[in-house]
Parts: sequence; structure tokens; C-alpha cells
Amino acid sequence: MNFASPLYLLGLLLIPIAVAAWIARRQRVRRYAIRFPAASSAALAIGRVPTWRPFVPMALLLASLAALVVALAKPQKTVAVPIEKATIMLVTDHSRSMESDDVQPDRLAAAQKAAVTFLNQVPGKVRVGIVAYSTAPDAVQTPTTDRDPVRQIIDAQFPDGATATGDALQVALQAIKQSNGTGSKATKKPPSAIVLLSDGKTTTGRDPVGVAVAAGQAKVPIYTVALGTVDGVVTGPGFGGYIPVPPDPETLGAIAQESGGKAFTAEDSGRLSDIYKNLGSKLGSKKQRKESAVPFVVGGLILLLGAAATSTRFAPALP
Repeated sequence: MNFASPLYLLGLLLIPIAVAAWIARRQRVRRYAIRFPAASSAALAIGRVPTWRPFVPMALLLASLAALVVALAKPQKTVAVPIEKATIMLVTDHSRSMESDDVQPDRLAAAQKAAVTFLNQVPGKVRVGIVAYSTAPDAVQTPTTDRDPVRQIIDAQFPDGATATGDALQVALQAIKQSNGTGSKATKKPPSAIVLLSDGKTTTGRDPVGVAVAAGQAKVPIYTVALGTVDGVVTGPGFGGYIPVPPDPETLGAIAQESGGKAFTAEDSGRLSDIYKNLGSKLGSKKQRKESAVPFVVGGLILLLGAAATSTRFAPALP
């Protein structure tokens, strides 16, 4: 927890001082107490008083003091709030290598499930678009707050074709630029990002690292997820046996680095879902400090009333 005015916390030093003064006063009262010969008989008539009762009012008073001092220091907690007008483009690979079942039930099904998890995690005010690609970008949805067209593209993918990652990234970058508008130089552009999931090397089209450099210059970080294991294979054409389809984390790492994003690897569906869930929360919201002094004020006043009530009930003054 953070405090806007931490110097007020020095007031907590009053608590041990108050405790020491209270103990000294009790000892002084005992020292000068008047001896009463019939004290034992009076005690039997009154009844035995628990030894802890006199301490209750003071404990409540000190707790009240502590709560009110903390309230004066203006405690703050960090909360996640949606980023207004943020833009995120999903770029999903559905080339033929995505039919490999090294990620259960297969790479494409795991990717589709994770993408839906991502959509569910992103705040509703954030605009989300998608580019699905294999040999070329073949399905595009520009950024929107309507999740249905994005889900339709996610669900409609099937594994086929080559891998044109660079072309897909270029389409996503262009969609973000058009969505944000050109505007004046003084206008602050809304935060934007691209989330790329691919399971293999680029086999056709432009160099994806070159597009990542352009994305970095445009302040659009690319977060990459390399899906699959080195043991991934797909069946060859006809009776050609199996073709290895390992992921390419090196290239995806370079894309993330050049654009100012971050690279991840996922070898199973659980890990992939966790990555997408965390990215959805991170990219769609920002951390903001919010003052939370009210509970301490209310608690302090309640404790103060409790101290007043118990001082009369548990520790009445002698006449």
C-alpha cells in the first residue's frame, strides 16, 4: 500500500507514548490506593471482574488512533482500469502446421480457445481486431468494440497453406494506423499493440522482422507467442510419412525485440491460455492509484465509539 501523505504516519509514534502514560497512571493509582479493611467482603458482594476488562477501552482507543492516523496519511491502492480507446490486433497463424497435435487437442484448436480467452479478458471499451493468415492474410476485422465478428474469424480458421507472417503483420499495423487516424502531431495517439501467434517459420511474403522495425517506430509493440514443441509433426502428402514442424522462437523473439514488445513460448494449451489471459488484462488496462482512506475513517470512528462505550461499562470511574 502507498500513501499520498506519508509524514502523517509519524503520528503512530503517539501510540507507544500513550501506552506508556496509561501504564504509569495505573501504577500511580495503585501506589496511592486507600486501604479498606473490608475490601475482600466488598469484592465478594460485587462479584469477580475479569482482569482483561479494564484494558478493553484503552485497546479500542489506541486502535482508533492508529486507524485515523493512517487515514490522514491518505492510503492508496493500485487498481486496474480500462484504457480508453486502446487498440489491439490479434494476428493468428492457421497454416498447415497448425494441425499438429503436439499441443492438445491440436495447435489450431488450442489457439482458438486461447484467443477467445483473450477476448473475454480484454475490457469492453478496448477495440480489438484480427488478421488470420496462412499463405496470405485471408480474413481481416478492423479494430472494434464488437467481439462477435472477431470471434467469427477465430472460429472459421482451418489449417492449410504456408506461413506469411510478415504480410499479416503489415496488414495489422496498417489497420491500427487507420483506426487511430493520422491526427496532428500534438495529439497523443491511443495505446496500441499487436499480439502474434505463430507456430513456424515464415515461408513466404515479406520479412516479418522488417515490419517489426516499422511497428516499433510507430510505437506499436508486438507481443509474440511461439506455439508448439520441437517434436511437432504433420503428415506428408500422399504416403510421404511425417514432416517436422517445430516453432520458430528465434524469429518471433526478434520481432518482439525490434517492436518493443515481449516474446513468449507455449508448449501446451494451459500455458497458452495463461499467456493470452495475462496479455488481455495487461494490454487492455492500466494501473492507477486510488485513495482508500474512507474505510480507515469509518473504522476509526467505530472504534472510538466502542472505546467510549466500554470505558463506561467496563472501567467506570470511582466516586
